[in-house]
Amino acid sequence: MIRSAARGAALFTKEGCALRSWKFWLGVLISAVFVWLTARGLHWDEFVAALRGARYGWLLPAAGIYFVAVLARTWRWHYMLRHMKPIRVRRLFPIVVIGYMGNNVFPARAGEVIRSYVLRKKEGVPISASLATVALERLFDGLVMCAFVFLTLPFVPLPRLYQNIVILASALFFVALIIFLLLVANPARAESIAARVVSFFTPLRFRDRAVRLAAKFLVGLHALRSPRDLLMITVASAAVWLTETSTYWIVAQAFPALDVSFVALMLMTAVVNLATMIPSAPGYVGTFDKPGIEALKAFGQPANLAAAFTIVLHVTLWLPITLLGFLFMARESLHWRELESATQDREAGEQGSRGIREQRAPVKDCRELTAAKPKP
Repeated sequence: MIRSAARGAALFTKEGCALRSWKFWLGVLISAVFVWLTARGLHWDEFVAALRGARYGWLLPAAGIYFVAVLARTWRWHYMLRHMKPIRVRRLFPIVVIGYMGNNVFPARAGEVIRSYVLRKKEGVPISASLATVALERLFDGLVMCAFVFLTLPFVPLPRLYQNIVILASALFFVALIIFLLLVANPARAESIAARVVSFFTPLRFRDRAVRLAAKFLVGLHALRSPRDLLMITVASAAVWLTETSTYWIVAQAFPALDVSFVALMLMTAVVNLATMIPSAPGYVGTFDKPGIEALKAFGQPANLAAAFTIVLHVTLWLPITLLGFLFMARESLHWRELESATQDREAGEQGSRGIREQRAPVKDCRELTAAKPKP
């Protein structure tokens, strides 16, 4: 595991691609601003005192509950994928964990591409199709987060800026949901429109490949065609975030002076996870912490105590799943350069380019995937 971490760190040396990416440096800059905003209002003696007074034994059950939330995410992904290929939850769980580890150590949420790449390598599901299911996950996550905010608004008045952000985010998520539902309502028409749009914007030499990728992406959205699957995905999304809020509540028990209800932590969960949509350094440095502190201050919690709790919570959410991701990565015989190539070019996993060796049979085309959909 130590060697894996060292190899991961090597990706950020002058020989790695991460440091040459403008996305990486943009994220670092934004995180630096958020960290500065977080640090400038703290009284460090009170902050350190809050950390010293914490009962860290609560972090072990908190991490356990967080993995229950990850398991619920895996179960939801199983439902999103099963129209393409039914895959057992126990086979998907390591892939999901590797993806979260990727989000924590690579910039620009590259773990989502890594997760799709590993799924392609292990199960033969096209990367573009699985990325569509990842987009569905983010959509339902956003809808649940907005619902959390609206449910908690009667209990605490959010600052006007945060209210406007939530209203805008809600509108965008609902528009995206309507667009996705329209796309799957008539697959043939959607594929025809997508082909025309892609052909218009894509150079001739890339056109055929781009059209195929768009078609596979649309296949990935077909989970929305089943009312039963749609209901299960919605229920699973709510379960995911209620379970994750339970992690927040358990960590809060480590700070005796912190006086927040489960409802308040629902609001914090929503605010910090909507904020992590902002580009940042790997691991959501700053973009998780500053909004979390502000949410707790809205409930009357002291800034230094809120900062201590939020930072300990952040580490609890970040460290265990990252270490387990390293372990699963070693077990699957994945290499850092392989994952780096997947993040640089998502076609690498689909076409076997850049020297990545595929161990599975060629991917089925979209018609085969659609025909293979299990009967309800």
